[in-house]
Amino acid sequence: MKQFILATAVALPFMASGAWAAGGGDETAPSKPKCETGQVYDKKTKSCVAAEESNLDVDSLYENLRELAYAGRYAEAQAVLAQMPAEDDRTLTYLGFTSRKMGDVDAAMTYYNAALRVNPANVLARSYMGQALVEQGKVADAMFQLREIRNHGGSGSWAEASLRAAIATGKTFNY
Repeated sequence: MKQFILATAVALPFMASGAWAAGGGDETAPSKPKCETGQVYDKKTKSCVAAEESNLDVDSLYENLRELAYAGRYAEAQAVLAQMPAEDDRTLTYLGFTSRKMGDVDAAMTYYNAALRVNPANVLARSYMGQALVEQGKVADAMFQLREIRNHGGSGSWAEASLRAAIATGKTFNY
């Protein structure tokens, strides 16, 4: 009961504000994917296009991949990631997230570490890495990532709150 009360106290402010999103700050949850399998939405043409053949800018690709990841369409999200700059810390973070959700925790940790080499202040990569550590029972290592999130200005963000809740409850997030 004590854990439930703690988890509720941690989660309620963020659930009420809509901040439980697959992003690094106070973002809202992404919408459902607008396109069928293998396609991404192009705002300019207002149509769905093949992910491999799209000429979308990186931010548009990122928006599409967030929608796919949020919907649990991890393999499709990875197809979009293949169109993004390989050394971009957002790309590496989501390669880690999708790899972990598809069961390859070793690859996920490699991607999270690569994202943090590119950008040590990437609080989302730290949160997802911390959640992977919670899943592995490495709570002390997850606590280190929580401290690093706070040290890099992530206090009050979705990244901090979701990792804090995962540490408190042992339950991680699917987005």
